[in-house]
Amino acid sequence: MTQESSVVRFAVIGLGHFAQTAILPAFQNAKDNAKLSALVTGDAQKAEELSQKYSAPAYGYEQLDELLKSGEIDAVYIAVPNSEHRKFAEQAAKAGRHVLCEKPLAYTAKDAQAMIDACERAGVKLMTAYRLHFEEGNLQAIKVAQSGHIGEPRLFSSMHCMQVDPDNIRVDRSLGGGPVEDIGIYCLNAARYVFQSEPEEVFAFSVQGTDERFQEVPEMVAASLRFPGNRLAVFQCGFGEPKISEYRVVGTEGILIMDPAFTWHGDVKQTIIVDDKEEKHSFEFRDQIAAEIVHFCECIRDDKDPEPSGREGLIDVRIIEALRKSYETKKPVKMKALPPKKKRPSKSQSIKRPPHEEPETVNVAPPSQG
Repeated sequence: MTQESSVVRFAVIGLGHFAQTAILPAFQNAKDNAKLSALVTGDAQKAEELSQKYSAPAYGYEQLDELLKSGEIDAVYIAVPNSEHRKFAEQAAKAGRHVLCEKPLAYTAKDAQAMIDACERAGVKLMTAYRLHFEEGNLQAIKVAQSGHIGEPRLFSSMHCMQVDPDNIRVDRSLGGGPVEDIGIYCLNAARYVFQSEPEEVFAFSVQGTDERFQEVPEMVAASLRFPGNRLAVFQCGFGEPKISEYRVVGTEGILIMDPAFTWHGDVKQTIIVDDKEEKHSFEFRDQIAAEIVHFCECIRDDKDPEPSGREGLIDVRIIEALRKSYETKKPVKMKALPPKKKRPSKSQSIKRPPHEEPETVNVAPPSQG
């Protein structure tokens, strides 16, 4: 940060569809805390048009080191394909820049740990961009599940699917694509924050199918996770089905339903059923990306550890690796124990910022036309 201001100056690395539709416009809703100060892309058309649109200079990837050392930015928001996260995080950390990185934190646990180590050595903050850790509906779900209102939460089930276009990076294994990595991670992370613990054992099936889109990654994956206290979580995710994002928590005295649960551009809806009586809540559309940027900036300003941290991202990557191993070997995989987490998402993290209109994009296609 500059000495004159507490505003954190960001460079956004990677200008794909999500970056253009969600990340770049979010800075307007976080302007008291953050400033979009630079863009990094390998696409000349994006560089020219988006630089003009957002009044921020654009740099090529080959110029990133120059930018990091220039003193013009304080932090980076990494929005490149999963397989590239480590490279850019280490480069930014080495230059003393804080790192906010899209999920999953990395494709492998080895890379995720290396990112954590690099940021710790450099004394900079690392945060995994779990936007739902600041979204009111999902935080309220945690409160309901832990309050005893539905009794003891025993079962968690979730489904997250979409139709992915054949040329999208999500079906490119070399770029870290795959349904668990891209959308199943929402189900996995939700199970962990609802149960407030980590799975002890996992098992998964995958289906490749005959669709040409899925030559490198599965079309769909079904996963089962055993949590401490004899609790179970199951989820299904897929790239060849209609859009759906939901989960439900079954307690000893009631049921909590979130549908839709994981959307970033619409209302989140919740139903609680106890004694056959339904209680419905709707949590209106808000800018979830601006919320996570605001939180990250506050952590930098006040020298606090972010929640969600790099370690939060590492845990999910470790579980995803175990799920891949399971569906490849068709065997259950036991998880190595991790030290207890000090911080988990809670209602106090709810940050409200108004939604923005979805902007026109430059030289990029959405992941799905559906």
